Amino acid sequence: MHKAHTARTVLTAFLTRRAWQETAYCLLSFVPNLVGFTLIAVVVVALGCALTLTVLGAVPGLLFLVAGLELARGLGAMQRRLARGLLGEHIAEPPRPDAGCGRVEGVKARLQDVTAWRAAAYVVVKLPVATLGLWAVSWWVIGALHVIAPLRWAAGQRDFSLISPIPGLGLRPHSLSAAFTAAAFGCAILLAAPWLTRAFVALDRLLLRALLGPAALDERVRTLEETRALAVDDAAERLRRLERDLHDGAQVRLAALAMSLDMVREQLDDRDRPELHRLVETARDNAAETLTELRDLSRGLHPPALDAGLPDALTTLAARTALPVDVSVDLPERPTPAIESLAYYCVSELLANAIKHSGAHGCRIEASTSDGTLRLWVTDDGRGGAHIAEGGGLAGLVQRARTVDGELMVHSPAGGPTTVQVRLPLHA
Repeated sequence: MHKAHTARTVLTAFLTRRAWQETAYCLLSFVPNLVGFTLIAVVVVALGCALTLTVLGAVPGLLFLVAGLELARGLGAMQRRLARGLLGEHIAEPPRPDAGCGRVEGVKARLQDVTAWRAAAYVVVKLPVATLGLWAVSWWVIGALHVIAPLRWAAGQRDFSLISPIPGLGLRPHSLSAAFTAAAFGCAILLAAPWLTRAFVALDRLLLRALLGPAALDERVRTLEETRALAVDDAAERLRRLERDLHDGAQVRLAALAMSLDMVREQLDDRDRPELHRLVETARDNAAETLTELRDLSRGLHPPALDAGLPDALTTLAARTALPVDVSVDLPERPTPAIESLAYYCVSELLANAIKHSGAHGCRIEASTSDGTLRLWVTDDGRGGAHIAEGGGLAGLVQRARTVDGELMVHSPAGGPTTVQVRLPLHA
C-alpha cells in the first residue's frame, strides 16, 4: 500500500498545483535576481566602493552604496512577497533602521543596516541558485517538446532535433518509431522535472529564511516586545476589572454600611448609654473614611474618566487640580488603554510634583501624536531646578516610561519654567 502511494506520488507530481507554482517561482524570480545582481553587485556596490576610496568620490560613493542597499531591501521585499504568494513561505518583515533626524544620521543608519546587507548577500548568492532553477524549468519545456514528437511527425515535420536538458543526450528522430521513443523520453523528463525543481526551491527556501528574514536577535527582540505588550495590556485590563469590582462591590457595601449606621444613630436617644453613642459614631466615621480611601484607591487603579478617552481624562484631571491648568490636546489616533493609563498617571504625578515643590501659579498640559508616538508636555511657571534624582518621583516616572520603550526628559533651569516631556508609543 505504501509503495503504491509512493509510485502514485512520483507519477502525478508534475500534475500537482505545487509543482506548477514552484516552476512559476523559478521562472519569475530569475529575471529580477539577474537585474538586481547586475545593479547591486556589479554597478552600485563595486562602483560605490571604488569611489569611496577616492577623496573626491567619497560622497558619491556613499550615496551609491546607500542606493544599492535600498535597492537590495526592495528586492528582498519583492522576493518575500513572491515566496509568500507562490510557495506559501511566510517570512516576517525585518525591522527598518531608525533613520535619525538629519541626513548624515540617515546615511549612517542605512550603511549600518544589517538587514539591507543581508538582502544584498541574498541577491548575490541567489544568482547561481536562480540559474539552476531556470535550468530546472527547461526540463518542463524540453519534456513537453519530446512528448508531442509524434504529433509533430504527423504534421509533416520529418527532420528535427529533440534536445536534452543534459548535454550529449539529444535525439534526432527520422522515423515514427523514433518519434514515439522521443515521446517516452519526454515523459521521463516530465516525471523528473518537478522533483528537480523542488530541490532547487528547497535550497532557495533556506536562503530566504537565512538572509531575508529577521535575524535571530531581531526575532528574539520582536518576541519579547510582543510578550511585553501582552503583559502590559493584560495588567491594564486586570486593573480596570479590579476598579470596577471595587466600585460595584466593596464601595456599594461600605456606603450601605455607613447609611445603616446613620439610621442606628438616629434611633438612639439620650437615654441610651453614652458609650453606645460613641461606638456607633466611631464606626460610622471609620466606614466613611474607608469609603473615601477606597474611592481614591479605585481612581488610582483606573480613573473612570479614561473610559471616554485621554483628552477627557486630562481635562477632568486639570479641573480637579488646585492650580489653574491649561489643556491643549490633539490626539487624532487613540492610544491603547495601557498607554492611556500610563500617560494619565505620568501627568497626574507631574502636576502633583508641581503643586508640592515648584511654587508655581499655573501649569499647562499639551498632548499630541505623530509617527506612532504619544508626546506629553507638562509645563509650570515655578522656581525651576527640578532634576531626575535616584529614588525620586521623576526617576520612578522614567522607569515606568521605559517599561514600554518610552522616555521622560526634564528641562528645568534655575528660576523656571519647568517643562517635562514624556514620549510613549501609541501601542505597548
